[in-house]
Amino acid sequence: MPTVFASVKRVHKEFNVAGPTLTRRERLRNATVTEIKQLARRLLVAGGPTAISLRAIARDMGMTAPAIYRYFPSLDRLVEELAEDLYDELRGVVEAARTPDAHPGQHLAEMARAFRRWSVEHPAEFELMFGSPVPGVRTFEAGCITPDHAGARFGAPFLEAFGQLWAMAPFPTPPVELIEERLRPILANYPVEFIPDLPIQAVYAYLSGWTRLYGIVAMEVFGHLRWAVTDMEPLFEAELSRFLGELGEG
Repeated sequence: MPTVFASVKRVHKEFNVAGPTLTRRERLRNATVTEIKQLARRLLVAGGPTAISLRAIARDMGMTAPAIYRYFPSLDRLVEELAEDLYDELRGVVEAARTPDAHPGQHLAEMARAFRRWSVEHPAEFELMFGSPVPGVRTFEAGCITPDHAGARFGAPFLEAFGQLWAMAPFPTPPVELIEERLRPILANYPVEFIPDLPIQAVYAYLSGWTRLYGIVAMEVFGHLRWAVTDMEPLFEAELSRFLGELGEG
């Protein structure tokens, strides 16, 4: 696992390096960009992903519609940057949930719970990030091919804890021949640098765990189980416990 952990540490280090001093013009531009993205998020929360509009943002800021294109050449580009900000925000929440020096299995549980809490509290943001992708989000997702991408940075804490668990004691998986047959063709067309650092059995278990975590949280956020369940937390905890048990952490 050394390459995985090195990639994670390198990304963290790069984002803690102080940048050069900005000019007044650069500070003003950055402040305007920040305000545009804040207004885009406000529109998102009020009306969902399709409510984000450069024209509406320009009107709220007292700018002409053409003027805003000096900051974002298209709505898709604004949505792409907003998605990046949201993934970084969620990554920060997930990382902050970890207890220092805890067992990696405990880290996985704490991060999963933090992911659920944030998602339930931010349904519109969750819809933009994890629902049916709008054009800007499609571009964002297509760029997730290196460890420094915001999507990869969000996944890095989960991947790190998962890799540590596998290194301690590989957990049971389906026969490797079956996994190879079904998963290898997919991974061959998905050039994420850190995936090959785990054996394909661990990759299968990781993807299976993420699918289950995302699935149950998405059903809660979108209300797909309201007809059957009034409180999703016990169901989430039961599924989380079952998955951790499969990893030998029960």
